[in-house]
Parts: sequence; structure tokens; C-alpha cells
Amino acid sequence: MSKSIEISNLIHRYPGTDFNALHKLNLSIDKGEIFGLFGPNGAGKTTLISILTGLLKIDIGTVKIQGMDLRIETEKIKTVIGVVPQEYAIYPKLTARENLQFFGSMYGVPRKDLNRKIDSGIAKMGLTKFANNRIETFSGGMKRRINLLAGILHEPNLIFLDEPTVGVDVHSKRFIIDFLKKMNEKGTTIVYSSHILHEAQEFCSRVAIIDNGEIQIEGNTQDVLLDNGEFRTLEEIFIETIGADRVHV
Repeated sequence: MSKSIEISNLIHRYPGTDFNALHKLNLSIDKGEIFGLFGPNGAGKTTLISILTGLLKIDIGTVKIQGMDLRIETEKIKTVIGVVPQEYAIYPKLTARENLQFFGSMYGVPRKDLNRKIDSGIAKMGLTKFANNRIETFSGGMKRRINLLAGILHEPNLIFLDEPTVGVDVHSKRFIIDFLKKMNEKGTTIVYSSHILHEAQEFCSRVAIIDNGEIQIEGNTQDVLLDNGEFRTLEEIFIETIGADRVHV
């Protein structure tokens, strides 16, 4: 199967520190996977995602995204990925439609396609009647839905999600997860990070736990959960791997 992400011997050290935030890290993610990446604070997870999305430079090692070398083709790679951060990236004083028009234009979506994509996305998120309302009037779950749409209007091949359902109601969570599953069914690769581990084990096809800058556990979700013929939860495995005193992801 072709690879969406290929990482080889990746090392990163922040200036002024005496340890590697990432240490000889190797990882590959197949096209079409829903890949869950989990780790405690300071484990290297944020550093890794920041490198993959072009926010941090590579110190040592190689990274290929969609077959392109991240060192050489950074700007081209940014056009085929989508990033949905935990923090809201949308403007509260603008309407949902105005926000999506702005982000769609920023990502280079052709004007003739933009309104159609906005209407389609808003409808799939169940927010059509709120399209012309300002974001500041939205509930947390509604903001999450628009925040997601803002990062994927250009229909990227690969999306990075950080806590896409944190703090949302059950209704909004259903819209978000269903929307992401449909994107994945059409071939979009998803890299997902969350502290909601029971959701992750249902959503992700493959998972990895990172700690001390290295991948500690990696594999198909069901294989990781199966232990001596019995299934355990991802939360149990996470706690066992990184220690009960460091359970914050």
C-alpha cells in the first residue's frame, strides 16, 4: 500500500536543551488510514505534528508526505494537507459563511467552487440555518464544526486533527465523527490526536503511543487492544505504557 507519511530517523532538539524532543523516530502511515497519535505532555507529540505540518524545521532525518520530501517541497505539501487545531481558528465577529469564504480563499479554492463547497459542508454539519449568524453566537459544538470545515474546504488528501471533539455535546460529536468517516471513505488520510481515548479506539484504524521522543507502541487498533486473548481498553494500555502519574495527553 502506498504511504501518506514516511518518517525515517527523525531527530529534533530545541535550542537551549540537552535532550532530543524526538529521538531517531521512525513511522509510516498508509494512505487512507485513520491514525491515532497519543502521548503525555512533553512526549514529543506536538513536536512531531509541528514538523509534519511545516511549523518546525527538520534537524536530522527524512520526512516524506504524499511522496514529497518535506525539506524540499514544504510549500507544495501545505496545499495537500489540512490542519484543524484544538484552538478555534475562526473569527468570532464574522458569520460562519464569511469565515469559510475567507479560509477557502486562503487555501486557493476556486471562486466558482467555493460557495458550493461551503453550502455542502454546512449542510452536512447540520448548520444551514445558522450559516449567516456570527460565530460569537454559536455553541462550543457548533464552533467545532465550523472550525473543522475551515481546515478542509480545499479537500486535502491528508488532515491533522487535534482534539476535534473536545468539549462538544453528543449531537455535535456525531456530526463531526460521521463527517470525518465519510471523508476517510473517499480516501482522505486522517492523523488524529485526542485525550478522549475511548473515542479514539473506536475511530482509529491504527494507533501509536509516543513518549520520550520515541514511538513506544504502534499497530492496528484491534491488535494493540488484544492482550493474551483478551481485549483491553486503549486507556489501560496508555497508562501502563507511560505511567499512571503521567496520564494527561
